[in-house]
Amino acid sequence: MSLKKNQRPARLILEDGSVFKGYAFAGSGEVFGEVVFNTGMSGYQEILTDPSYKGQIVTMTYPLIGNYGINPEDMESDAIHLEGFVVREYQSHPSNWRSRQSLKDFLEERNKMGIEGLDTRALTRRLRLFGSMRGIMTTADDPYEVLLERVQQYPGLVGRDLVQEVSCKKPYAWRDGAPRDITASPAPNRRFRVVVIDCGVKYNILRNLEQRGCDVVVLPCTAESREVLSYEPDGVLLSNGPGDPAALPYIVRTAKEVLGKIPVFGICLGHQILGQALGGRTEKLKFGHHGINQPVKNVRSGRIEITSQNHGFVVVPESLPEAILKSHDNLNDHTSEGMSIAADRAFSVQYHPEASPGPHDVSYLFDEFMDLMERRGA
Repeated sequence: MSLKKNQRPARLILEDGSVFKGYAFAGSGEVFGEVVFNTGMSGYQEILTDPSYKGQIVTMTYPLIGNYGINPEDMESDAIHLEGFVVREYQSHPSNWRSRQSLKDFLEERNKMGIEGLDTRALTRRLRLFGSMRGIMTTADDPYEVLLERVQQYPGLVGRDLVQEVSCKKPYAWRDGAPRDITASPAPNRRFRVVVIDCGVKYNILRNLEQRGCDVVVLPCTAESREVLSYEPDGVLLSNGPGDPAALPYIVRTAKEVLGKIPVFGICLGHQILGQALGGRTEKLKFGHHGINQPVKNVRSGRIEITSQNHGFVVVPESLPEAILKSHDNLNDHTSEGMSIAADRAFSVQYHPEASPGPHDVSYLFDEFMDLMERRGA
């Protein structure tokens, strides 16, 4: 790929010494992160604004990115959270009736770098064979040896609490499709009040709850159980989020203290937090699950579901008490995808039932959460 006007040469260097050369189509400078790949053919805006990608440099395996632009409806948070964005070929002239700006402008408004022209197939294959690695993305002219030393000193994700960097700083209400002041009056005839512990929640989780008639209150990740229960919720949702779940003992403690008192639903990182609250442990995957086509088997029904996923850590099923039902199984690597705790009226899944992007095969889980709260109130 030839150098385009106003582009600067860029490099992506992995901790194993691999070098991938390209050009910056947005921004410049130097960023560090764990390099992962996402297999989605669409949904780049949702990926950019998903707080779960904090600390990561994301490579898209689909070769053409940017062709439908950016719009305000597909935001999954109010910011871009990933560290850097890697594509094979950036499409600079978006064509879609919903588009309001280009991907390049979107990235640069938020001081994020995007690079193109890399051999993303070779990069993906390397990550697939050897696992996700720390990387540096840079437009600087520094010597290779200097850059490699920097990336090898970067701490990575293990043991790091990234949740506090993406969680809200104060409580808010989700009303009429947007964050509102916590004192705003809920719409009449709401079915349930749900407290969401914000570990990096995606907006579409909140949209799904509101669409089902819930009064939604979102609390910072540091909220203790007494604050959660002070809102007199009918249910608690532990949200998705970034980083190592083992670095979050304060959220695990809150989950332990509300378990058995009110229904609990965990999504992605929330699943890992619930697993620890039940006595289990988590571990890091070789290269994680990042995409919108992961096959999962519902153990109870036998149904195969195609799911949207974004996580690098999993709950170790063998570490959980025998009484806990392993409700869902990943058909690619047979890692834990869900669990159910009947006695405590709690359940969780490792994938994203709210999708955005991705298929809607598992949106029924929000209805199951409604049923759980309904039975509690009966």
